[in-house]
Amino acid sequence: MDLGFEGRRAVIVGGSYGIGEASAEILLREGADVLIASRSRDNLRAASERLVAATGRAPAVFVADVVADAEAATELAAEARQRWGALDVLISAVGGSVRADFADLTDEDWLGSYHFNVLSTVRVVRAGVSLLEQGRAPAIVTLGAAAAKMPYAHQVMTNVHKAGLLGLVKTLALELGPKGIRINSVGPGRTKTSLWINRASRMAAERGVPIAEIFEEFSQEIPLKRFAEAPEVAVMVAWLASPLASYVTGQAINVDGGIARGLV
Repeated sequence: MDLGFEGRRAVIVGGSYGIGEASAEILLREGADVLIASRSRDNLRAASERLVAATGRAPAVFVADVVADAEAATELAAEARQRWGALDVLISAVGGSVRADFADLTDEDWLGSYHFNVLSTVRVVRAGVSLLEQGRAPAIVTLGAAAAKMPYAHQVMTNVHKAGLLGLVKTLALELGPKGIRINSVGPGRTKTSLWINRASRMAAERGVPIAEIFEEFSQEIPLKRFAEAPEVAVMVAWLASPLASYVTGQAINVDGGIARGLV
């Protein structure tokens, strides 16, 4: 299926692993020029090698820690401007979750989660808007979480901050729509990325059981009875970023195997 990415210019923040990397692979296959950004130069190098092997095309890479460095997103936008002069697609795949009881969380924990899950995306979008205004059918996609619509126990910071991202997307759809810029969010459910693999590995070691047993346990709440693979989520990211989704904006679409039980 032709998603209409031929010749389009895309920046993917958090593009060196997981759903961000899987999204980069789709866009490269579809003919887009892609720049992936990450805080780790080593991760970027490894991801670039994997992407070349998978698609025959190399992404541009840029080291940017948009969580810890307030200027990193501005520097990333300057790189995209110098390279292309404009931007058609901006994907923010930054964020994650922490399992902890509410009573154990400090102010520093809350602020760290806010920077990781909300402010990072705010910085990326703010820096990229002027480039998107010069683009063709420009689109923004943020990565949220199914937890924004169905809070999980022991993940209160993630529940609060991912829900905050939905407020950001809804508000920016109103503000950016008149400029021709669409913005949407994808909410992954339980997905076999490094976050869950590391978490399951720790739990398996603590219990003295195979890691497969942990994944099986946490799959029981999912109607499809399995975790997603990153490419299954990336397909939705790519579609929302594509011209095929030209009348979709301000939406938060879960790709969660049905785990979120709410009607909206």
